[in-house]
Amino acid sequence: MEEKKPVSLPENAQRELKPGEKYQPILDPAKNYAEVTPYSVCIGILMVVLFSAAAAYLGLKVGQVFEAAIPIAIIAVGLTSALKKKDGLAQNVIIQSIGGCSGAVVAGAIFTLPAIYILGVEVNFWQMFLSSLLGGVLGILFLIPFRKYFVKEMHGKYPFPEATATTQVLVSGEGGGSSAKTLVAAGLIGGLYDFCVATFGTWAETISTTVMGWGAAVADKAKVVLKLNTGAAVLGLGYIIGLKYAFIICCGSLLVWLVIIPLMNLIWGGSVIDLMNTGVTMTIGEMAPEQIFKDYARHIGIGGIATAGIIGIVKSFGVIKSAAGLAVSEFKRKPGAAAEKTDRTEEDLPMKTIVWGVAIALLAIFAFFAFGGVVNNVWQAIVGLVIVALVSFLFTTVAANAIAIVGSNPVSGMTLMTLIIASLILVAVGLKGNAGMAAALIIGGVVCTALSVAGSFITDLKIGYWIGSTPKKQEGWKFLGVAVSAVTVCGVMLVLNKTYGFTGDNALVAPQANAMAAVIQPMMNGGGAPWLLYGIGAAIALILTAFKVPALPFALGMFIPIDLNLPLLVGGAISCYVSTRSKDAAVNNARQEKGTLIASGFIAGGALMGVVSAILRFANVDLFLSGWNAAYGEAVAIVPFLLLIGYMVYASIKTK
Repeated sequence: MEEKKPVSLPENAQRELKPGEKYQPILDPAKNYAEVTPYSVCIGILMVVLFSAAAAYLGLKVGQVFEAAIPIAIIAVGLTSALKKKDGLAQNVIIQSIGGCSGAVVAGAIFTLPAIYILGVEVNFWQMFLSSLLGGVLGILFLIPFRKYFVKEMHGKYPFPEATATTQVLVSGEGGGSSAKTLVAAGLIGGLYDFCVATFGTWAETISTTVMGWGAAVADKAKVVLKLNTGAAVLGLGYIIGLKYAFIICCGSLLVWLVIIPLMNLIWGGSVIDLMNTGVTMTIGEMAPEQIFKDYARHIGIGGIATAGIIGIVKSFGVIKSAAGLAVSEFKRKPGAAAEKTDRTEEDLPMKTIVWGVAIALLAIFAFFAFGGVVNNVWQAIVGLVIVALVSFLFTTVAANAIAIVGSNPVSGMTLMTLIIASLILVAVGLKGNAGMAAALIIGGVVCTALSVAGSFITDLKIGYWIGSTPKKQEGWKFLGVAVSAVTVCGVMLVLNKTYGFTGDNALVAPQANAMAAVIQPMMNGGGAPWLLYGIGAAIALILTAFKVPALPFALGMFIPIDLNLPLLVGGAISCYVSTRSKDAAVNNARQEKGTLIASGFIAGGALMGVVSAILRFANVDLFLSGWNAAYGEAVAIVPFLLLIGYMVYASIKTK
């Protein structure tokens, strides 16, 4: 039996390249590999169907949308290894890329479309399907021109945490050896750790200052509270993100939780502030800090994210100009003229194809809006088309940036802003009531899916870049994955609505869609938007940019709950610690790389066991120690969390 040769990422895979240095992927760019095969396509489609159905089911039932990329990578590695497939690594990238459409399309659909049912508006299968399909297609097409910028030109500048973890799974599974052993060991430890928390409640998932008497008093009176998620997966995410970005993210979070929320309580504590006419009756002082964050402060983060995205578009104007110039040059090329020879790993779909694809997609969206029962007339269809085109294009780079930095796409925040803008404009052009709400939600669904797919796809392309896949093949087959996922998700949604419903007793939770419905209903009846809060976020982003501080990670910190941000700082600090202890740079690099494997194992194990825990919850298998967790969970949690940190530091430093 032939033994596998150890395979690992090159030493310069995750650092900035020196002048004149070139990144050489694992798969030789000069050779051709069996990437797209009947096996890889069929398994990819199977993964799309299974994980789209599972993610939609669980997301609507328990309010939890899991990332499918890592579980799919693990299954792909297991199958190709068991079947002893030749070119297994090349085929696994395609399987993961097609299969990864599931989580992205699910997020785009279930964040918005169930709100149509919640509001009592009629919608059919084709409207939901076209909303998901056209949004996904637009997201792919808008992202492709930015591939080289994000995955090649920004090499080593962005951490790409989810892409890193998935790549480590694919590479370690292919080569075996010590890297695979480290990844498997860390995956088992991280998976069992998170499983104990999520399934059994052995200790609390989150530690809060309110566990102490003085902390509870401060939270009640001054609205000051700090929280820390103790999960292994989040800790691993922080390690890969690194100290620089983790610190910036946490600064944004601390500004909101230690300054803005207490300040709002101090100034408006006795006031009822209903910025969006949603029927708020509680005063600021009566709200918990978490409620103030959800209803008010989080909107500052949304304003910051949107402004940071616009700033990013302005800064990357050269990239856009270059892509446009390439498209023009392709259109000017005479028929039969030879194109410039490029490496296999640099081949994208032709820009001419992208331009025609965008034009056809936008035309299809216009036809869908005008003749698919979405709006009342052609003028309103044109307005809807302009909203979709502008918002999707502007926020595509925001989604890609967010995924590249923190591995989390703030798509719900961007979709919320899209719904508000769409509602205001549609009301202005005479579309109100139920018809207006349905139109705004379908428009929001198209945008949400576009941004979700774009963010997910940049992860796939980075994985392919590190390994040495052909981008053109990933890009072309991504469309099939989106189409299959859209059919599956919308079919599951119709069945779930008929079986459980989204309103009433025993209905599905659908928390994101309920939040969207709560916002859009008053908007269509003359309600306002929290423009003041958006404006504050925009001002913060502009000030940060003036002082050369990255605005997007800071704004993401303001938007993402603090309990998910603080562990990123812990993970980033561990990364800094293990990579600077020795005077020998080679030793530091070896420790850093081993720590990355361990962090990837934590993320992979946590993701896989998260799916298992969610399935158990859905099946009403209740193993959670509610009484124990409520009484002792937070006090106990600090001990295993410190042990987990200790293991990560010790195992990383103990490197030959």
